[in-house]
Amino acid sequence: MQGYYGKAKENVSLNEKSVKELITCTGENPNRQGLKKTPQRFISAWNYITSGYKKNAKQVVNGALFDAEDSSMVIVKDIDFFSTCEHHLLPFFGKIHVAYIPDEKIIGLSKIPRIVEVFSRRLQVQERMCSQIMSALDEILKPKGVAVVAEGIHTCMVIRGVEKVNSKTVTSSMTGIFLKNQRTRKEFLSLIK
Repeated sequence: MQGYYGKAKENVSLNEKSVKELITCTGENPNRQGLKKTPQRFISAWNYITSGYKKNAKQVVNGALFDAEDSSMVIVKDIDFFSTCEHHLLPFFGKIHVAYIPDEKIIGLSKIPRIVEVFSRRLQVQERMCSQIMSALDEILKPKGVAVVAEGIHTCMVIRGVEKVNSKTVTSSMTGIFLKNQRTRKEFLSLIK
């Protein structure tokens, strides 16, 4: 089992033969002109899509922690994310909003979207992804609280199954003052609208 920081583990490497077999199973000819290089392209794309397994949140932060001068809420909102549903191997994507209230340290702002990438570029469920992002920030910063809200469009609901094109899934994970103090939670939720 991987920890919140996603220590890299050995991945079974895809090979072109496996991808060709998958193409053949659909009834297609993998040697057709348009599909000849598809196995290599798929392998390259798949490695990128699942690159979060090779990343570690602490390494991504790379020491970009600074002394906090006050304890004002810090929000980075509308962070685009792209992930892959672990149940259907289909993409889901959307926006993530992250907030924290510093105690002693603040983090370089660009590190928050990078932490989102660590956990979104994996086989995921949206609920776990929110929780992992929240827990990583909580452990790295030790702030007064962290809040993460994700709004996702799941292609497993759009292009198959119930086929509900306009449905969004909203999940949240909160800790510390965001859980304990309703006023703080309301402020965060109103600011991300």
